[in-house]
Amino acid sequence: MKLLRHLFFLLCLLLSVALVLFANLWFIPKTAQAISDIEQLQQDIDKLEELKKLSENATAPLEKEVAGLEARINSAQAGINKAKTQAQELAKNIEKRETDLAYHYQLFANRVAESYKRERVFNPLALFLSSQNASQMTKDLAYKESARAQDDRLIRSLSGEIAQLQADKKQLESDQVHLAALSAQLDKQADFFKGEIAKAKAYQSELSGKIASLSAKQQSILSEKSGTFQTTVGDVPLADDPASRPDYKPGFSPAFAVFSFGAPHFKGMSQYGALGRAKSGQSYEKILRAYYGSGIEIKTVDVNQKITVDGYGSYSLEEYTKRIYEVPNSWGDDGGMEALKAQAVAARSYVLARGSSICATEACQVFKPSPKGGNWEKAVNETKGKVVYANGKPFSTWYASTSGGYQESYSANGYSTPGFWDTADGRNGWTSKAYEKIAGSPWFYKAWYKTRSGDACGRNHPWLTSEEMADILNAWVVMYKGGGDSGRVTPESSCWGGNPYSKNDLQKIGGFTSVSGVSVKYSNNGTTAEVSFQTNKGSVTINGNEFYKTFNLRAPGRISVKSGLFNIEKK
Repeated sequence: MKLLRHLFFLLCLLLSVALVLFANLWFIPKTAQAISDIEQLQQDIDKLEELKKLSENATAPLEKEVAGLEARINSAQAGINKAKTQAQELAKNIEKRETDLAYHYQLFANRVAESYKRERVFNPLALFLSSQNASQMTKDLAYKESARAQDDRLIRSLSGEIAQLQADKKQLESDQVHLAALSAQLDKQADFFKGEIAKAKAYQSELSGKIASLSAKQQSILSEKSGTFQTTVGDVPLADDPASRPDYKPGFSPAFAVFSFGAPHFKGMSQYGALGRAKSGQSYEKILRAYYGSGIEIKTVDVNQKITVDGYGSYSLEEYTKRIYEVPNSWGDDGGMEALKAQAVAARSYVLARGSSICATEACQVFKPSPKGGNWEKAVNETKGKVVYANGKPFSTWYASTSGGYQESYSANGYSTPGFWDTADGRNGWTSKAYEKIAGSPWFYKAWYKTRSGDACGRNHPWLTSEEMADILNAWVVMYKGGGDSGRVTPESSCWGGNPYSKNDLQKIGGFTSVSGVSVKYSNNGTTAEVSFQTNKGSVTINGNEFYKTFNLRAPGRISVKSGLFNIEKK
């Protein structure tokens, strides 16, 4: 009955979930254009997670039962095999005993016949007269009686043994039939439960896929707020807004702002890092090996091979490279000629690793129909045909403007680049001796409050009041400690719409009303490990990634964190 209840629950769950998913997922927005969509998405994710857990809990007893059934099936099959072996042995034993019985029965029959003949002519007087004495006669009579009794016992013993063996054989044959029927029944039950478990597992896998899909969609919305894009020097204007710098005075105190290190991705060559290395006296080859690893080869290839640029036609490899607009010519006049050369080699390698065609935008490499000329063309000519190889193939040489001082590893062609602090003095000299800092990257350390188009959603600086930072902490409580609807953790602003929590509502849940101090700890792998706040409730420490996500979901206006490597300043 217990097993049937589990099964009934599982079947009901599958049916109800199907209805719930249809009702909820049907109305999930097909495009994510505002952070307010998180409300429904988070609810859907939570619901799917709950349903997946219920399904797993319902499936567990079935899996346990199947394991028990399989053990019973194995035991029954072992019993059948043992019974067959015993029956075969008994059959042989019975056959032997029957042969022995036939032999002894024939001897007995012969003796009985001879005795009958003798008794037909038996004359006690003759026996008396033929005996030497009375004692001899008594012995002869006793012998005849003993022989008859012995034959009788032997026959009864053999007959009884055969009867028992036949009974045992019959029981074993009956046991075989029973065990075979039981085994078939257990097999049928096991197949049924295995089928139900397979359905449940498929359903759970489907839920996991939906959860992953929704999480990806949610991340795309977060990216819209956080602006986690891949920048190169050639595709965005300089980020030199005075309000984004640490020396900006917001006009109130205490004031808190989150400063991102870099506008990543963290992988491949840092363009500003290459400039800093060139200014420090490194050659383009040393720069390339620093970012792509000592295992690369720098080879010379055919410069006349054709590259097809979407919308522009075909060019030779060198003519294509001369039309790349990724770094300024001015770098060559400011000690950065080797950085231009490193970029030229990286540009060739990148396009060859992609194949024979490529787009012309920052999604690939910034290309324009006219040669860039100047120092760039000089750098292209001085590295003519040079390409980065790894494992015998052109290597996909990723690059970006500014990583924030740390480069993550990535792989291509079965080869991995190193992960390292991109500084002149390792991690200890990170904030002051990072090569990007030496080069003066405007993205190295910046607080973000605008989109790339300049939209700030009503904010004119990135600084938060004590109460606004406390609001972030209350949002973190809802997101990671429970007690509220995480789908409502969105900016309290008309720019985003939806149904966000008010500050008062979040305060009732989290209990934070003010923040007076902050400190930050960094990991060794280029991320902010944790953030500690001094609050009206004492000290609270938050995982760096949790703060990153919560901040980008709740910070007012367009204020955001661009990198997992960040600092929080207080004025």
